[in-house]
Amino acid sequence: MSSSHVLVLNCGSSSLKFAIIDSNSAIEHLSGLAERLGEASPQIKYKFNGKKHTVALANGDAHEVAINQLVELVKSLKLDQQLVAVGHRVVHGGEHFTHSALITDTVLEAIKQTATLAPLHNPANLLGITAASDAFSTLPQVAVFDTAFHQTMEPQAFLYALPYELYKKHSIRRYGFHGTSHYYVSAQAIDLLGLKDKPSKIVTAHLGNGCSICAVKDGKSVDTSMGLTPLEGLVMGTRSGDIDPGLFAYLVNQLNYTASQIDTLLNKESGLLGISELSNDCRTIEESAAEGHTQAQLALDIFCFRLAKQIASFAVPLGGIDALVFTGGIGENSDVIRAKVVNQLSFLGFKLNNESNLAARFGNEGVITDQDSTPLALVVPTNEELVIAQDAAKLAEEL
Repeated sequence: MSSSHVLVLNCGSSSLKFAIIDSNSAIEHLSGLAERLGEASPQIKYKFNGKKHTVALANGDAHEVAINQLVELVKSLKLDQQLVAVGHRVVHGGEHFTHSALITDTVLEAIKQTATLAPLHNPANLLGITAASDAFSTLPQVAVFDTAFHQTMEPQAFLYALPYELYKKHSIRRYGFHGTSHYYVSAQAIDLLGLKDKPSKIVTAHLGNGCSICAVKDGKSVDTSMGLTPLEGLVMGTRSGDIDPGLFAYLVNQLNYTASQIDTLLNKESGLLGISELSNDCRTIEESAAEGHTQAQLALDIFCFRLAKQIASFAVPLGGIDALVFTGGIGENSDVIRAKVVNQLSFLGFKLNNESNLAARFGNEGVITDQDSTPLALVVPTNEELVIAQDAAKLAEEL
């Protein structure tokens, strides 16, 4: 069998997450993170053959240097000759992309145009694409978009009740994110529950520092909680989620906030961090709540209440719910949050199994409700990197 190894890159503003994955077997041969790029003490941490290593970079070294260092690393580990493509996570594809795409000049231009919708993410993604295209010039480069899975939403789900001209002229609408994760875990759930080639109504909950849920009907996204940006929807680690838009005018007119200060407030100072005044890390919040910290408990209560309420509302676009799938760092590991949410949804027929819920942590998947529970709730670890690798390998093969 010919090689099916793909280098997967997820480029942030000051970081570069990477992995080399066999798109057929799902085996991860190399994984790592270049962090603090462009800042003091940048470094590359990677794992190979079960061993962890760290490589220091010079102060101020940024993405191009990190990728060049990655090239040398891949060559030294003799992994370069097996690569068939480079797959890039791109956060925002706008309405241009309903599927992953081979990167051409036209595709690059479309990603640049969409950068105004994701100013924190797309420019960084473009840096990674440019550097990788230079470093791996003989390999096909493939863009896999966080928004693509949600392009099956109908206008009633994706349009805001704003003057229609804003959509026509400026593409202001709901796009949704975490699409690669929602696609993967919903497909896995369909297989696990024996619903392949059958009607299915699934709510997927991707819960990490960023959180979103998705209504997946017969394998397609019909609604999701994030919107024009990843700020809309659920309470998150540092993001507020849904708020009254009138808050903007109040903050400006009464408290003299600037637009930049409001953006920082809602994206970086709110959510679990803002309510608890302790941390955005769910583990810290849970530990503090267990010790009697009032605001930590309040943060958990608000997080779970808003999540359960949003999940219940997705019975409308789905016409009912067959299963609820938890994934992401919190979704896969926090039995506490899962229990609170599932118990709040008991009126829909969910019956939590405490033993199963406790067992489904730290990489373990499984159903966490009783056998007679209708609907079911389950945990499915996500694997966005594998989806990127598989899409990249498939498009490379078609060349």
